[in-house]
Amino acid sequence: MGANFVAPWLVYEAFDARLGDSGALMVSAVPPLLWSLAELARVRRVDAVSATVVASIVLTVGATALGGSARMIQVRDALVTGAVGLLFVLSLPFRRPLIFYLARAAMARRTEGGETAYEAIWDRPGVPAAFTFLTWLWGLGLMAQTALLCGLAYIWPIGRYLLLSPVISWLSFGALFLASYRYMARHPEARVIMGR
Repeated sequence: MGANFVAPWLVYEAFDARLGDSGALMVSAVPPLLWSLAELARVRRVDAVSATVVASIVLTVGATALGGSARMIQVRDALVTGAVGLLFVLSLPFRRPLIFYLARAAMARRTEGGETAYEAIWDRPGVPAAFTFLTWLWGLGLMAQTALLCGLAYIWPIGRYLLLSPVISWLSFGALFLASYRYMARHPEARVIMGR
């Protein structure tokens, strides 16, 4: 948690005088990137969740390498989150939305043979509609979070943004998880999504 919250701010403060705003912001991306790579190495599995993490890392590295203004570098993580939200929404016309594959991968991590068992839930009544709702919820929610953080990046000083943007992101994710669980609690047919 420190790698994503406090470490970027500490790195930025340590390097700002020497490298300037843009350089210090690029270096501040190192702790969260290293943490993400370490988590990926720990899991040692390539599935939908791992692929999403890898794509996020690649996009973040690419956005950092492109440089640009300090404000643009500052919002690189928010832009990656927004891109994931957009991918969720764009996956809706396909046979199954991207969120289904992420949920299936999470289930496969928890139980032996979980992936095969999870495939079978798609044909249950109400499940496709539940995944459609959750895809819209997460897709639009992540894009709204991105819009908010991009706006704050241009209003707040860099130090304040580095400290508070992770808090806003975690609160946003918490609200999306809570809304998802409340939806599934009100729709018993959707509870199988969580393996219940």
